[in-house]
Amino acid sequence: MEDWAWWLIAAVGLGIPLIVTALPEFAMFAVGALAGALTAVLGGGAILQVIVFAAVSVAGVVVIRPIAYRHRHKPQPAALRSGVDALKGRSATVVERVDTEGGRIKLGGEVWSARALEPDRAFEPGQKVDVVEIDGATAVVI
Repeated sequence: MEDWAWWLIAAVGLGIPLIVTALPEFAMFAVGALAGALTAVLGGGAILQVIVFAAVSVAGVVVIRPIAYRHRHKPQPAALRSGVDALKGRSATVVERVDTEGGRIKLGGEVWSARALEPDRAFEPGQKVDVVEIDGATAVVI
C-alpha cells in the first residue's frame, strides 16, 4: 500500500476520537496526517513525511488550540444569555428583608425569593442588590 494511503488511514483514525470526545487536539493531529499524506503524494521520503506531520501537528496545537480555547471560554454577551444565566449580574430591589435565611427581591419585574451571599449581610426593603447566581428558585445577592 502507498505511503499516502497510510497517512489517510491515520487521519481518519485520528478523526474518530475527535468526533467522540470533541477535543480539538485530535483535529490538529488529523490535519498533520493529511499534510503527511500530501508530502507522500508529492514524493517526499518517509522521514520528511514524519517531520511534516510533526511540524503541522505541533503548530496546530501551539497556535490554533489557544485561540479555540479562548473562543470557547469567552463570556457570552448579556444580550445572548437566556434563562437564569440572563439574570446573573442584574440589579434587583429588595421587597422583604434579605439575609442568609431568605427574603424577597423584585428582579426583572418578578418577585423572587432571595438570600444573601455573605453570612453577616442583610438588606432592607428598597435597597438595590446585585444577583450573583441563581440557586434553584432563589437568587443569591450581594
